[in-house]
Amino acid sequence: METLNSSKLTKPTATTASQQFLDIAEIKEDVIILKSGSLRAVLAVSAINFDLKSSIEQEGIINQYQNFLNSLDFPIQILISSRRMNINKYITYIEKKEKEQDSELLRLQIYEYKNFIRQLVSVSNIIDKSFYIIIPFAPVENKDKSFLGNLFSSARKDILHKREDFETYKNQLFQRLDHISTSLSGIGARMTPLKTQELIELMYNSYNPSIFMDTKIGNVEELELK
Repeated sequence: METLNSSKLTKPTATTASQQFLDIAEIKEDVIILKSGSLRAVLAVSAINFDLKSSIEQEGIINQYQNFLNSLDFPIQILISSRRMNINKYITYIEKKEKEQDSELLRLQIYEYKNFIRQLVSVSNIIDKSFYIIIPFAPVENKDKSFLGNLFSSARKDILHKREDFETYKNQLFQRLDHISTSLSGIGARMTPLKTQELIELMYNSYNPSIFMDTKIGNVEELELK
């Protein structure tokens, strides 16, 4: 199975990664198109606090997840994105509230609370985790990576230029996405497919792991992704 992260990026290089090293050819209409011509959709999934569930609820979640795995006839990729939490905006909000207080006592309490939060973050590695399910679809589902497989891969890239073919493949991809959403609906997790803007932001942040906080990309129309 192809993944969104290219193995080429794991090799040390003296220069920053450029688009020629990425597996992604294009992002449009809520779909990631890889250079091989295969498609990807990404489903954002909320976390559930498994430990707080009763033993009966835990058993039900495990059985539901097992049934979900057994129902799959295509591969999926589960992505966990971990980022150190940035509280700068929250601190700015607290400082604003501090200045707005008429009571000296309230200002002092807010000031002490602000310093407590800063100290807590400085000594603790607070991580914000996001969970995603990546759903693949290839016009030619070929597990063989032989010369014939590469030949089909070249053909797929040409097919994707045809609008009617892209719509057909996109519909089949989203049928898989709907199947996953329905199968996991019983475990209590909330799920939503990522739109084009969100996909671009996810890919940008994935390929720039050194950035402290997730970066919000501006207008999609102004980006050159092809």
